[in-house]
Amino acid sequence: MLELRPNCECCDKDLPPESGEAVICTFECTFCAGCAQNVLGGTCPNCGGNFSPRPIRPAAMLKKYPASTKRVLKAEGCGPARKVA
Repeated sequence: MLELRPNCECCDKDLPPESGEAVICTFECTFCAGCAQNVLGGTCPNCGGNFSPRPIRPAAMLKKYPASTKRVLKAEGCGPARKVA
């Protein structure tokens, strides 16, 4: 089940569970759409994968399966993914 992380790992913007602005990679790294496109160029800096819109969990299911409250922020800052040779 998706964690629905509460913030952008790049800029720390709040991304509540109902946010249509949240995008995730296959490992659930979570970013706002602005950082994903404008800072990261559409590539996850952690795994090198692409981003998809994060699904919105229906309110009834959110009560039963709440979103994560653990904030993840890249301590070293956020920049474009490096190409691996």
